[in-house]
Amino acid sequence: MNIPVNLFMWIMAFLPIAALLILMIKCGWGATEAAPVGLLITVVTGVAFYKADITLLASESAKGVWNALIILIIVWTAILMYQVGDEAKAFLVIRNGMRKLLPNELLLVLAMGWIFESFLQGITGFGVPVAVGAPLLIGIGVKPLWAVIIPLIGQAWGNTFGTLGAAWDSLAMSAGLAVGSSEYLTTAMWTAFFLFIWTAIGGFATCWFYGKGKALKKGFVAVAIMAVIQGGGELLLTQVSTTLACFIPAVISLVVILLLGRTKMYKDEWCIEDSPIMNRDFAAADGEEEIPDMTLVQAFVPYFALSIITLVVLLVKPLNTVLGQIKFGFAFPETSTGYGYVNKAVDCFSPLAPFTHASMFLFVSAIIGLVYYKKHGWIGEGGTKRVFVKSVSMTMPSGIAVIGLVIMSKIMDGTGQTVVLANGIANVLGKVYIIFAPFVGLLGTFMTGSNMSSNILFGSFQMTTAKLLGANTAAILGAQSAGGAIGAAISPSKIILGTTTASILGSEGEVMKKLMAITIPATILIGAVLFVMTAL
Repeated sequence: MNIPVNLFMWIMAFLPIAALLILMIKCGWGATEAAPVGLLITVVTGVAFYKADITLLASESAKGVWNALIILIIVWTAILMYQVGDEAKAFLVIRNGMRKLLPNELLLVLAMGWIFESFLQGITGFGVPVAVGAPLLIGIGVKPLWAVIIPLIGQAWGNTFGTLGAAWDSLAMSAGLAVGSSEYLTTAMWTAFFLFIWTAIGGFATCWFYGKGKALKKGFVAVAIMAVIQGGGELLLTQVSTTLACFIPAVISLVVILLLGRTKMYKDEWCIEDSPIMNRDFAAADGEEEIPDMTLVQAFVPYFALSIITLVVLLVKPLNTVLGQIKFGFAFPETSTGYGYVNKAVDCFSPLAPFTHASMFLFVSAIIGLVYYKKHGWIGEGGTKRVFVKSVSMTMPSGIAVIGLVIMSKIMDGTGQTVVLANGIANVLGKVYIIFAPFVGLLGTFMTGSNMSSNILFGSFQMTTAKLLGANTAAILGAQSAGGAIGAAISPSKIILGTTTASILGSEGEVMKKLMAITIPATILIGAVLFVMTAL
């Protein structure tokens, strides 16, 4: 790579990100309005300063459109699943049923916004926990804005070893870690250690949002237990099976939190009446609605179906192999900038395997729910049409933002701007770079919306930088993926999933502003811990 890595080029590469942050956080723009501006700046900087030609821009834009369509399929199927439940009034049943099981409202919010999202992240990922979790929280009376924020925090700790270890596998591949080797296991342990810190922060942050000090005191024991099960369990299981390191602790925590609801400490009704995240008017108005004669188990039928289908397809290897053979993508030619930054030709870019993809699991589960609810009379005449019409109409507004953001990330990647950002930080900071290593992972996920993509993009870079600095490579790689996991909480493309299903599209800047107050200090903390444990 002959791209000059200097302050000016670094600033030009950072300009699109800065524009996004300023427009969304400072100016209060939604992602739909901010994304085209960020994309335009990326194109201008790519052509004017990174010597990209029209062929490269067209190729990277086409890749971006393809990736964005795959994301939008997930958005639509997640919304379809939500609309099925909403049409059958299943969320009213879930709200009332969960309140009976967990009369302590703080525990209820933790269960529905942190623990259940962890479970979904363990098996599906791809933003599904956010898209599904937001309407579930709204169903128990959480204000829409917080119903987006809490799942974004809740799913992030499982972002590396979730989806049955997909993002972790990409890190191991990018860094050249041989499966089962001592370096592989040590890196997995460091990654899980940093994620242990984040999962605890996520639980305590949720308590703070609910009722500050009073809620922290009430929820301390529950959060501590859940953090040990999730973070500690993941830490131990990385040495046994990285594929199940997130899923098994998430399942155990889901069972344990229901059991905690029966203990002396949490079995009685308890709430903070003036909690800033709860919509008391919503709960009162909803209480007047007619609730269908449906059990809590029946209300969760689509989610049970989602869990079973996902586990069967992903864990039964012969079935997964057969279904995974059906895939398709597009071929792209080799392109390069005037600086010689090369994007290699690919025969099948980002292939979609429809029968093993999260969107298929969501779609089938939604149809199962639709048929089941309709058979029992909970979805009446015209309900099926309403479900599909509403799901399409809710998905369309987010399309512009998702497409714009993903194209922007692909052009930044294809022109070398993303690499210059990371190299610039490492070159200037030297050994102090260790503190900022998690931020590189966060940056990658912020831009691409995927910890997997961040690990692919920066795994090798982090490995090389660590060796040049004489730092602990396993610890640096662990910080990379932990930072990428935290970045999943503030990635605009993931935030859009939540704001869309929560019907508050355009509020992405407000969501990001509140989340950055948690994610940035948490990333600094992980960097500081990394520096103290490896550099001093």
